[in-house]
Amino acid sequence: MRIGIEAQRIFRKKKHGMDMVALELIRALQKIETPHQFFIFVQNDEDAACLSESKNVSIIALPNSPYPIWEQWHLPRAAKKYKLDVLHCTSNTAPLFLSVPLVLTLHDIIYLEKISLSQGTAYQKFGNIYRKWNVPLIVKKAVSILTVSDFERTRILSYFKFPEDRVQTAYNGVGTHFKRITDANVLAEAKDKFKLPNEFIFFLGNTDPKKNVIGVLKALSILKKKNQLPCKLLMLDINREYLSNLAQQIGDPSVLDEISFTGYVPNVQLPAIYSQASLFLYPSLRESFGIPLVEAMKCEVPIITSNTSSMPEIVADSALICDPFAPETIANAILELWSNKPLQQELVAKAKVRSELFSWDANAKQTLKIYEQIST
Repeated sequence: MRIGIEAQRIFRKKKHGMDMVALELIRALQKIETPHQFFIFVQNDEDAACLSESKNVSIIALPNSPYPIWEQWHLPRAAKKYKLDVLHCTSNTAPLFLSVPLVLTLHDIIYLEKISLSQGTAYQKFGNIYRKWNVPLIVKKAVSILTVSDFERTRILSYFKFPEDRVQTAYNGVGTHFKRITDANVLAEAKDKFKLPNEFIFFLGNTDPKKNVIGVLKALSILKKKNQLPCKLLMLDINREYLSNLAQQIGDPSVLDEISFTGYVPNVQLPAIYSQASLFLYPSLRESFGIPLVEAMKCEVPIITSNTSSMPEIVADSALICDPFAPETIANAILELWSNKPLQQELVAKAKVRSELFSWDANAKQTLKIYEQIST
């Protein structure tokens, strides 16, 4: 078979979740002995070294352009030029006019819900509008749809009303570098480079409203006012103006004094940060999977997460659950887990077992079977 994989943004330096999913899927497929030829369609960017060609994997750089143009114009022409037997689009959207069978990874349909369209940056709003237009059209054309959790599969089937066998759950994995780091030199280097506090709660918030940064700030404010905040909150590369506006909005600008910032952290260096965190906080309003949950499991950090959407499915009984819409419960969960070392140890032990369920190798084998079924 001649299999095309859309991986448009995997070469950008600051990769998002879907970029990492595409990259790790391709890396896992490269490890499988197969007679098939893979054509990886990308845009050129800073991090071209993240993926190398191999005997049956060719990287095809299509002209750089805004992603709707790249996807609707350049990608279908490449599919025809390279005489593909199937094209796998990995990031929710796909060309409307395509001459080959389409496999679609539909990570979520959050953009069809009100939560994502009311806030966010202009770029995020545009992306939501594009997906809201594109997805209802291309799901009708896809011969097979992959999604990342049973929760999201149920949501997709409920929304689009097509046969259940068209949608399969394929759990995400995480890179093999995600594990508990014990090397003192590696930990010290990360602590110095990213100016890590001696103790911190790790929170991967960003400007996406569903990440619930405002809820976390409110929880911090509650604890600060009660003199119960146990340590600093650590965040990565977040827009400070956005954060300042949220702090003003909750009426407590000084809450930002309780946050330390690392700046941008390459994915390969994240384990050294997870491994020094006292707790990992992930109280999102809505997730289709939540890859950072598995990263934290692998790095043996006690986790607090939400009782909504896919998060209970992913963590099962290996994390402390809270209501993300109630900042008081986030604050209470922080205090409870911080002060209960036996509970921390119990959750970490359960998470080590639970994390074995999530593997890119298993994901790649399942995905390859879907490609092969199309040709029969």
